Formats: sequence, structure tokens, C-alpha cells
Amino acid sequence: MGVHTTVVFADLFGSTGVFETLGNAKATDAVTQATNWVAEKFAAKGGKVVKLLGDGVLATFKKSPDAIAAVVEIQRSYQHRLASLSPQLYMPLRIGVVRGSVVVVDDDCYGDAVNTASRLSELAGPHQIWVNDKTIENSPKLNDVHFRFLGPIAIRGRTEPCNVYQIEWQEDQNSEYFTVQAPVNVISTTPFVDALGGQIELTHHESQQTFQAFELPIHIGRFRKVDFIVNDPRVSRTHAKIEWRNGSFMLVDESSYGSWVRFAGSGTDLMLRRDECVLHGHGQIALGTSFIDPSAPVISFVVR
Repeated sequence: MGVHTTVVFADLFGSTGVFETLGNAKATDAVTQATNWVAEKFAAKGGKVVKLLGDGVLATFKKSPDAIAAVVEIQRSYQHRLASLSPQLYMPLRIGVVRGSVVVVDDDCYGDAVNTASRLSELAGPHQIWVNDKTIENSPKLNDVHFRFLGPIAIRGRTEPCNVYQIEWQEDQNSEYFTVQAPVNVISTTPFVDALGGQIELTHHESQQTFQAFELPIHIGRFRKVDFIVNDPRVSRTHAKIEWRNGSFMLVDESSYGSWVRFAGSGTDLMLRRDECVLHGHGQIALGTSFIDPSAPVISFVVR
């Protein structure tokens, strides 16, 4: 018999790089400290910690509003924790939250809600919280918290798409994102078009190209044989690639100096160094140097 609950999966982004930099012993200690910290926070907020999975934590909450309040507070607290750590230990959180049915066996839980929460955590970028629509139904509005509809997203292993929202939790966020009550009743009647798109448009100065999902992967760099050329000495010969993976556009950094992603309306930039993130909506990608540099080579992207 299934139990209706809210499943939360929190994952440390960038832990692979920490193992490469620090070695197994020190990295294991850092990851363990971080996951234990997250687990303790879940428990303190009324959640049940099901298990720790390497660099992730699986927990459940009886009520979705409690889960939302918990993950928002944890992200805010974790930001302060990150600021006190060495840059070598930089592992931001990404969190997936799903309301659904699970089967409990020997204090462990299984089912579509668990799989989907884990997948949303994988798809989310650093510092982000992605939730399904059932999670935020009838949830009260929290101070400085907004819900941005990302659309129906294809989830590996599911025949039906998942209607996904991103929780904008930054306290200084000046956002026009709508809150939960208005759109939830609308999206159920919308025919499925994967919100992460069937094509992506890239623009750099006068160069503009559109790539269909079936044309991917494509490579970005300053080498003349790549698919999208950005002629700047700070850009690696093959700097990054964009893949179509399980219904998502994935930006994969392959450079020496990194890439930065800025989503329209977001209060933070994502730094990728041999890491990856999902591209959705529209925004910009800076190659080889951050957006702080006004001369940074920047690509604008639109996912349709």
C-alpha cells in the first residue's frame, strides 16, 4: 500500500571536482560533514531522514508546506556555511522536491516520487530548488519566496512529463514570478510540449544559429571546426558542448577556465568548471571569464 508523502532529495553539486582536488580521504570527510549537516537540518525541521547516498540526502515530510519551508531555510543557511569554507570545498546544494506516493519497506522508501525527486535534483543547477506541481498546491506564500513555472519536463523512466516549478528563495530577489495558486489549475489542460525545448538558439554578436534537438550534441569554441564559433583568446579551442539528454538541453563545460551561466530573472550566476547544468528559458553564457568582466565573450541562448 502506497503512502502519500513529500520526498526531498538534496545533492552536493561539484563533489567530483573536490575528490579530484583533495584526494579521497579529505574529500570523503568534507562530503560526509556536508551531508550530515543537511540531514541534521532536515530532522530539525520535522523531516524524516531516510538515508544518505554518497553526496546526497533523501528525506520525507508528511506535509508539503513543511518541506518547502525546510528546503528554503536550508538553502539560505547553507549559503552562509559555504561562505565560511575554503573554495576547494565549494559544493553548493541542488534540491528536488516531489509530492506523491511511495512504498515504505524496512524504513526505506521506493516509488515514482523518489525517482522523480532524485531526477529533479540532478536537473537543477547549483543553489536551485525544483519541485513538482503537487508539492506547491495549497501551500501558503512564504516571505521572499516565489514559484517560477518551468513547464512540463521529461523525466527519465516516466511516460508522462512532470510539471515543474523552480523555487526562487533568495531574500533579495526582485522577481515578477507568479505565486502558486494561479497557474496550477491551468497547466493540467496544456498539451505536452517539453518545456526544456525542442530547439535552442545561440547568438554571439552578429552570429546567430538555431539547433534542433536531433542535431545535438554541438560544440562551442574558437576552433574553426566546432559548431558554434566564439573567436576570443579566452575561449578554449573546444570550450563546451550542448547535449540533448532525456528531454533536456545540457551545457557541459570542457574548458580550462570555466563557463558562467546567467538565467534571465535569476539573482545568481552559475559557475561551471568541468561541470554541467540544464539550460532552460533564456539567458547568457560567459566563456573563459565571468560576467564581472565587461569584455567577457558572451553567448545569449533561448530554449524553445
